Amino acid sequence: MRSARRAVTESGGALRIARLEARPLDVPLLRPFVIATGRVDHVRNVAVRLELAGGAAGWGEVPWLPPVTAHDPPSILRAVEAVRPLLEGADAGAWRARAAELARALPDAPEVRAGIEMALIDAIARAWGVPLYRFFGGAEDSIMTDITIPLGEAEEAGRLAAEYRERGFATIKTKVGEDVAADLARLRAIREAHPGCALVLDANEGFTADQTLALLAALRAAGIEPALLEQPVPRDDWEGLWRVAREARVPVAADESCRSPADALRIASGRLAQVLNIKLAKSGVVGALEVAAIARAGGLGLMIGGMVETRISMGFAAHLAAGLGGFAWIDLDTPLLLAEDPVRGGYVARGARYDLAGSGPGHGGWLEWQRD
Repeated sequence: MRSARRAVTESGGALRIARLEARPLDVPLLRPFVIATGRVDHVRNVAVRLELAGGAAGWGEVPWLPPVTAHDPPSILRAVEAVRPLLEGADAGAWRARAAELARALPDAPEVRAGIEMALIDAIARAWGVPLYRFFGGAEDSIMTDITIPLGEAEEAGRLAAEYRERGFATIKTKVGEDVAADLARLRAIREAHPGCALVLDANEGFTADQTLALLAALRAAGIEPALLEQPVPRDDWEGLWRVAREARVPVAADESCRSPADALRIASGRLAQVLNIKLAKSGVVGALEVAAIARAGGLGLMIGGMVETRISMGFAAHLAAGLGGFAWIDLDTPLLLAEDPVRGGYVARGARYDLAGSGPGHGGWLEWQRD
Protein backbone atom coordinates (compact mmCIF):
# COMPACT_ATOMS: atom_id res chain seq x y z
CA MET A 1 0.00 0.00 0.00
CA ARG A 2 1.31 3.41 -0.91
CA SER A 3 1.90 5.80 1.95
CA ALA A 4 -0.40 8.81 2.32
CA ARG A 5 2.60 11.07 1.69
CA ARG A 6 3.47 9.34 -1.58
CA ALA A 7 -0.13 9.46 -2.75
CA VAL A 8 -0.29 13.19 -2.14
CA THR A 9 3.06 13.68 -3.87
CA GLU A 10 2.05 11.71 -6.94
CA SER A 11 -1.30 13.47 -7.21
CA GLY A 12 0.40 16.86 -7.24
CA GLY A 13 -2.00 18.15 -4.59
CA ALA A 14 -2.07 21.90 -4.03
CA LEU A 15 -1.05 21.42 -0.37
CA ARG A 16 2.05 19.38 -1.19
CA ILE A 17 5.16 21.14 0.14
CA ALA A 18 7.18 22.10 -2.91
CA ARG A 19 10.01 24.12 -1.39
CA LEU A 20 11.47 25.05 1.99
CA GLU A 21 14.15 27.72 2.24
CA ALA A 22 15.70 30.03 4.84
CA ARG A 23 17.84 33.16 4.74
CA PRO A 24 19.33 35.63 7.24
CA LEU A 25 17.06 38.43 8.44
CA ASP A 26 19.15 41.31 9.79
CA VAL A 27 17.51 44.50 11.06
CA PRO A 28 18.95 47.39 13.16
CA LEU A 29 17.31 48.46 16.42
CA LEU A 30 16.40 52.04 17.29
CA ARG A 31 18.37 51.68 20.52
CA PRO A 32 20.05 48.81 22.43
CA PHE A 33 17.63 46.33 24.01
CA VAL A 34 19.04 45.52 27.45
CA ILE A 35 17.65 42.87 29.81
CA ALA A 36 19.02 41.27 32.98
CA THR A 37 20.67 38.42 31.02
CA GLY A 38 22.01 40.23 27.97
CA ARG A 39 21.98 43.03 25.41
CA VAL A 40 20.88 43.18 21.77
CA ASP A 41 22.10 45.93 19.43
CA HIS A 42 21.00 44.42 16.11
CA VAL A 43 18.45 41.76 15.18
CA ARG A 44 20.11 38.79 13.48
CA ASN A 45 17.32 36.30 12.91
CA VAL A 46 16.49 33.87 10.10
CA ALA A 47 13.44 34.07 7.81
CA VAL A 48 11.77 30.86 6.60
CA ARG A 49 9.72 30.54 3.42
CA LEU A 50 7.62 27.46 2.62
CA GLU A 51 5.99 27.18 -0.79
CA LEU A 52 3.17 24.78 -1.69
CA ALA A 53 2.64 23.07 -5.02
CA GLY A 54 -0.46 25.19 -5.60
CA GLY A 55 1.65 28.37 -5.40
CA ALA A 56 0.81 29.66 -1.93
CA ALA A 57 3.84 30.57 0.18
CA GLY A 58 4.02 31.01 3.94
CA TRP A 59 6.54 32.89 6.05
CA GLY A 60 8.07 32.21 9.46
CA GLU A 61 10.93 33.58 11.55
CA VAL A 62 13.55 32.03 13.81
CA PRO A 63 14.96 34.39 16.46
CA TRP A 64 18.48 34.51 17.80
CA LEU A 65 18.54 36.06 21.27
CA PRO A 66 21.59 34.90 23.24
CA PRO A 67 21.61 33.49 25.85
CA VAL A 68 17.84 32.84 25.71
CA THR A 69 17.96 30.88 22.45
CA ALA A 70 20.67 28.33 21.77
CA HIS A 71 21.20 28.51 18.01
CA ASP A 72 22.95 31.25 16.02
CA PRO A 73 22.02 32.04 12.39
CA PRO A 74 24.51 29.61 10.76
CA SER A 75 23.29 26.71 12.90
CA ILE A 76 19.66 27.70 12.26
CA LEU A 77 20.25 27.65 8.52
CA ARG A 78 21.89 24.22 8.79
CA ALA A 79 18.96 22.90 10.83
CA VAL A 80 16.42 24.10 8.26
CA GLU A 81 18.44 22.51 5.48
CA ALA A 82 18.65 19.25 7.44
CA VAL A 83 14.86 18.89 7.62
CA ARG A 84 14.16 20.10 4.09
CA PRO A 85 14.16 16.55 2.63
CA LEU A 86 11.76 15.51 5.41
CA LEU A 87 9.20 18.13 4.44
CA GLU A 88 9.49 18.67 0.70
CA GLY A 89 6.93 16.43 -0.99
CA ALA A 90 4.88 15.99 2.20
CA ASP A 91 1.25 16.99 2.77
CA ALA A 92 1.15 20.39 4.46
CA GLY A 93 -2.53 19.89 5.29
CA ALA A 94 -1.49 17.31 7.90
CA TRP A 95 0.32 20.08 9.74
CA ARG A 96 0.22 18.46 13.17
CA ALA A 97 1.87 15.35 11.73
CA ARG A 98 4.54 17.54 10.13
CA ALA A 99 5.08 19.31 13.48
CA ALA A 100 5.51 15.93 15.20
CA GLU A 101 8.13 14.96 12.61
CA LEU A 102 9.96 18.23 13.23
CA ALA A 103 9.89 17.61 16.99
CA ARG A 104 11.56 14.24 16.47
CA ALA A 105 14.10 15.62 14.02
CA LEU A 106 14.96 18.81 15.97
CA PRO A 107 14.25 18.00 19.65
CA ASP A 108 16.67 20.64 20.96
CA ALA A 109 15.79 23.46 18.56
CA PRO A 110 12.27 24.66 19.44
CA GLU A 111 12.87 28.08 17.92
CA VAL A 112 13.78 26.49 14.56
CA ARG A 113 10.71 24.25 14.70
CA ALA A 114 8.59 27.31 15.50
CA GLY A 115 9.82 29.22 12.46
CA ILE A 116 9.08 26.28 10.15
CA GLU A 117 5.68 25.63 11.76
CA MET A 118 4.79 29.30 11.27
CA ALA A 119 5.64 29.12 7.57
CA LEU A 120 3.79 25.81 7.20
CA ILE A 121 0.55 26.99 8.82
CA ASP A 122 0.76 30.39 7.15
CA ALA A 123 1.05 28.70 3.74
CA ILE A 124 -2.02 26.54 4.41
CA ALA A 125 -4.09 29.54 5.48
CA ARG A 126 -3.03 31.47 2.38
CA ALA A 127 -3.90 28.49 0.18
CA TRP A 128 -7.35 28.40 1.78
CA GLY A 129 -7.75 32.18 1.56
CA VAL A 130 -8.35 32.75 5.30
CA PRO A 131 -6.53 35.03 7.77
CA LEU A 132 -4.79 33.24 10.59
CA TYR A 133 -6.96 34.77 13.29
CA ARG A 134 -9.89 32.90 11.71
CA PHE A 135 -7.79 29.75 11.27
CA PHE A 136 -7.16 29.78 15.04
CA GLY A 137 -10.78 30.40 16.00
CA GLY A 138 -11.74 33.96 15.09
CA ALA A 139 -12.36 35.21 18.64
CA GLU A 140 -11.06 38.72 17.79
CA ASP A 141 -9.58 40.56 14.82
CA SER A 142 -7.22 42.93 16.65
CA ILE A 143 -4.98 43.05 19.72
CA MET A 144 -3.58 45.78 21.99
CA THR A 145 0.10 45.42 22.82
CA ASP A 146 2.20 46.86 25.61
CA ILE A 147 5.56 48.47 24.86
CA THR A 148 8.87 47.76 26.59
CA ILE A 149 11.39 50.04 28.25
CA PRO A 150 14.72 48.19 28.65
CA LEU A 151 17.24 48.48 31.46
CA GLY A 152 18.91 51.88 31.46
CA GLU A 153 19.03 55.28 33.09
CA ALA A 154 15.94 56.57 34.91
CA GLU A 155 15.93 59.83 32.91
CA GLU A 156 15.77 57.96 29.60
CA ALA A 157 13.05 55.65 30.94
CA GLY A 158 10.96 58.67 31.91
CA ARG A 159 11.43 60.23 28.48
CA LEU A 160 10.31 57.01 26.76
CA ALA A 161 7.32 56.63 29.09
CA ALA A 162 6.15 60.16 28.21
CA GLU A 163 6.58 59.41 24.50
CA TYR A 164 4.62 56.17 24.78
CA ARG A 165 1.88 57.91 26.72
CA GLU A 166 1.44 60.35 23.83
CA ARG A 167 1.35 57.42 21.38
CA GLY A 168 -1.51 55.77 23.25
CA PHE A 169 0.18 52.88 25.06
CA ALA A 170 -1.78 52.06 28.23
CA THR A 171 0.58 49.30 29.42
CA ILE A 172 4.31 49.80 29.92
CA LYS A 173 6.55 46.80 30.40
CA THR A 174 9.95 47.52 31.86
CA LYS A 175 12.92 45.33 32.49
CA VAL A 176 14.18 44.91 36.05
CA GLY A 177 16.55 42.51 37.76
CA GLU A 178 19.94 44.18 37.55
CA ASP A 179 19.91 46.29 40.71
CA VAL A 180 17.01 47.00 43.09
CA ALA A 181 17.96 50.66 43.65
CA ALA A 182 18.35 51.35 39.91
CA ASP A 183 15.10 49.52 39.20
CA LEU A 184 13.27 51.62 41.78
CA ALA A 185 14.60 54.88 40.29
CA ARG A 186 13.59 53.79 36.78
CA LEU A 187 10.09 52.82 37.90
CA ARG A 188 9.60 56.11 39.74
CA ALA A 189 10.51 57.96 36.56
CA ILE A 190 8.13 55.88 34.46
CA ARG A 191 5.26 56.35 36.89
CA GLU A 192 5.84 60.11 37.05
CA ALA A 193 5.86 60.38 33.24
CA HIS A 194 2.88 58.06 32.66
CA PRO A 195 0.82 58.07 35.90
CA GLY A 196 -2.08 56.01 34.57
CA CYS A 197 -0.20 53.18 32.87
CA ALA A 198 -0.39 49.55 33.94
CA LEU A 199 3.16 48.49 34.86
CA VAL A 200 4.51 45.06 33.93
CA LEU A 201 7.87 44.21 35.52
CA ASP A 202 10.05 41.61 33.78
CA ALA A 203 13.11 40.40 35.69
CA ASN A 204 14.22 37.79 33.10
CA GLU A 205 15.39 35.50 35.95
CA GLY A 206 17.49 38.31 37.43
CA PHE A 207 16.35 38.19 41.09
CA THR A 208 16.13 35.82 44.01
CA ALA A 209 12.78 35.53 45.77
CA ASP A 210 14.07 37.76 48.58
CA GLN A 211 15.22 40.46 46.14
CA THR A 212 11.90 40.34 44.32
CA LEU A 213 9.90 40.81 47.49
CA ALA A 214 12.23 43.60 48.62
CA LEU A 215 11.68 45.47 45.34
CA LEU A 216 7.90 45.09 45.67
CA ALA A 217 8.02 46.41 49.24
CA ALA A 218 10.07 49.42 48.12
CA LEU A 219 7.65 50.10 45.27
CA ARG A 220 4.65 49.96 47.59
CA ALA A 221 6.37 52.38 49.95
CA ALA A 222 6.71 54.71 46.97
CA GLY A 223 3.04 54.28 46.07
CA ILE A 224 3.72 52.13 42.98
CA GLU A 225 1.74 48.93 42.49
CA PRO A 226 2.72 46.76 39.49
CA ALA A 227 0.01 45.05 37.47
CA LEU A 228 2.10 41.96 36.66
CA LEU A 229 5.49 40.50 37.62
CA GLU A 230 7.17 38.35 34.99
CA GLN A 231 9.78 35.64 35.66
CA PRO A 232 11.31 37.07 38.83
CA VAL A 233 13.65 34.13 39.59
CA PRO A 234 15.84 31.68 37.64
CA ARG A 235 14.05 29.16 35.46
CA ASP A 236 14.71 26.13 37.67
CA ASP A 237 14.09 27.88 41.00
CA TRP A 238 10.65 26.32 41.39
CA GLU A 239 10.53 26.94 45.14
CA GLY A 240 11.43 30.61 44.65
CA LEU A 241 8.79 30.99 41.95
CA TRP A 242 6.17 29.39 44.21
CA ARG A 243 7.15 31.65 47.09
CA VAL A 244 6.89 34.83 45.02
CA ALA A 245 3.57 33.71 43.53
CA ARG A 246 2.26 33.13 47.06
CA GLU A 247 3.65 36.26 48.76
CA ALA A 248 3.93 38.97 46.11
CA ARG A 249 0.27 40.06 46.10
CA VAL A 250 0.84 40.72 42.38
CA PRO A 251 0.06 38.22 39.61
CA VAL A 252 3.22 36.35 38.60
CA ALA A 253 3.83 35.22 35.02
CA ALA A 254 6.09 32.28 34.26
CA ASP A 255 8.14 32.87 31.12
CA GLU A 256 11.55 31.15 31.08
CA SER A 257 10.11 28.60 33.52
CA CYS A 258 7.40 27.71 30.98
CA ARG A 259 9.15 26.44 27.87
CA SER A 260 7.00 23.42 27.10
CA PRO A 261 3.58 21.88 27.77
CA ALA A 262 5.25 19.74 30.46
CA ASP A 263 6.46 22.91 32.23
CA ALA A 264 2.98 24.41 31.90
CA LEU A 265 1.43 21.35 33.52
CA ARG A 266 3.94 21.50 36.40
CA ILE A 267 3.23 25.18 37.00
CA ALA A 268 -0.53 24.77 36.81
CA SER A 269 -0.66 21.72 39.07
CA GLY A 270 1.69 23.26 41.65
CA ARG A 271 0.13 26.75 41.47
CA LEU A 272 3.61 28.13 40.87
CA ALA A 273 2.36 31.20 38.97
CA GLN A 274 -0.89 32.92 38.09
CA VAL A 275 -0.10 33.52 34.40
CA LEU A 276 1.69 31.55 31.65
CA ASN A 277 3.65 33.51 29.05
CA ILE A 278 3.46 31.81 25.64
CA LYS A 279 6.25 32.46 23.16
CA LEU A 280 6.25 30.54 19.91
CA ALA A 281 10.04 30.20 19.91
CA LYS A 282 9.96 28.35 23.23
CA SER A 283 7.72 25.46 22.22
CA GLY A 284 6.65 25.84 18.60
CA VAL A 285 3.14 26.61 17.40
CA VAL A 286 1.63 23.24 18.30
CA GLY A 287 3.30 23.37 21.72
CA ALA A 288 1.94 26.89 22.25
CA LEU A 289 -1.59 25.68 21.55
CA GLU A 290 -1.10 22.94 24.14
CA VAL A 291 0.22 25.42 26.72
CA ALA A 292 -2.83 27.63 26.15
CA ALA A 293 -5.14 24.66 26.69
CA ILE A 294 -3.36 23.72 29.92
CA ALA A 295 -3.58 27.29 31.21
CA ARG A 296 -7.30 27.43 30.57
CA ALA A 297 -7.93 24.03 32.11
CA GLY A 298 -5.85 25.01 35.15
CA GLY A 299 -7.50 28.40 35.63
CA LEU A 300 -4.35 30.39 34.81
CA GLY A 301 -4.17 33.63 32.88
CA LEU A 302 -2.60 33.89 29.43
CA MET A 303 0.14 36.17 28.17
CA ILE A 304 1.77 36.13 24.74
CA GLY A 305 5.20 37.54 24.01
CA GLY A 306 8.21 37.04 21.79
CA MET A 307 11.94 37.40 21.47
CA VAL A 308 13.30 40.36 19.49
CA GLU A 309 11.52 39.71 16.20
CA THR A 310 10.02 41.40 13.14
CA ARG A 311 6.39 41.57 12.05
CA ILE A 312 6.71 38.06 10.58
CA SER A 313 6.85 36.37 14.01
CA MET A 314 4.93 39.04 15.85
CA GLY A 315 2.21 39.05 13.20
CA PHE A 316 1.78 35.30 13.49
CA ALA A 317 1.67 35.54 17.30
CA ALA A 318 -0.87 38.39 17.14
CA HIS A 319 -3.15 36.32 14.89
CA LEU A 320 -2.83 33.31 17.20
CA ALA A 321 -3.70 35.36 20.30
CA ALA A 322 -6.60 37.11 18.59
CA GLY A 323 -7.91 33.86 17.13
CA LEU A 324 -7.82 31.97 20.42
CA GLY A 325 -8.94 34.95 22.51
CA GLY A 326 -8.61 35.28 26.26
CA PHE A 327 -5.08 36.75 26.41
CA ALA A 328 -5.10 39.36 29.16
CA TRP A 329 -1.46 40.32 28.53
CA ILE A 330 -0.07 41.07 25.06
CA ASP A 331 3.66 41.77 24.66
CA LEU A 332 4.28 41.86 20.89
CA ASP A 333 5.99 45.22 20.63
CA THR A 334 9.46 44.45 19.27
CA PRO A 335 8.66 45.51 15.66
CA LEU A 336 8.03 48.98 17.13
CA LEU A 337 11.60 48.98 18.48
CA LEU A 338 13.25 48.35 15.09
CA ALA A 339 14.94 51.10 13.09
CA GLU A 340 13.35 49.80 9.87
CA ASP A 341 10.60 47.40 8.85
CA PRO A 342 11.63 44.80 6.24
CA VAL A 343 8.17 43.20 6.15
CA ARG A 344 5.67 43.99 3.41
CA GLY A 345 1.94 43.66 4.02
CA GLY A 346 0.64 42.14 7.24
CA TYR A 347 -1.16 43.81 10.12
CA VAL A 348 -1.49 47.56 10.49
CA ALA A 349 -0.21 49.13 13.73
CA ARG A 350 -2.15 52.11 15.02
CA GLY A 351 -0.40 53.05 18.24
CA ALA A 352 -0.84 50.10 20.58
CA ARG A 353 -3.50 48.46 18.39
CA TYR A 354 -2.65 45.88 15.75
CA ASP A 355 -5.50 45.58 13.24
CA LEU A 356 -5.49 42.13 11.64
CA ALA A 357 -8.72 42.13 9.62
CA GLY A 358 -7.20 43.77 6.56
CA SER A 359 -3.98 41.74 6.49
CA GLY A 360 -5.27 39.23 3.93
CA PRO A 361 -4.86 35.44 4.03
CA GLY A 362 -2.43 33.95 6.55
CA HIS A 363 -0.67 36.59 8.62
CA GLY A 364 -0.29 38.61 5.44
CA GLY A 365 3.36 39.56 5.88
CA TRP A 366 6.13 38.73 3.43
CA LEU A 367 9.72 39.59 2.58
CA GLU A 368 11.31 40.60 -0.68
CA TRP A 369 14.16 38.35 -1.72
CA GLN A 370 15.53 37.03 -4.97
CA ARG A 371 14.70 33.41 -5.75
CA ASP A 372 17.64 31.11 -6.37
